Amino acid sequence: MKTLNTEQPGDVSIMATIPEALHTSVTQYIEAHPAWSQERVMQAALSLFLLQNGTNQAQVSEVYLDSLFGA
Repeated sequence: MKTLNTEQPGDVSIMATIPEALHTSVTQYIEAHPAWSQERVMQAALSLFLLQNGTNQAQVSEVYLDSLFGA
């Protein structure tokens, strides 16, 4: 997967180990949808998880919506 330096002020870089099957699926998705990046997928996934599990912070909602609509 390509890693681009898309960090903005206030961004934190993380490194995570994920199952190979998940990595393969994400890679295939990104290849089929060029508007998406690894960072955008992770932001959408993490923010949706938090929203579904009780986080009610406006900043998390904003990250989720931005990741979905490509802002």
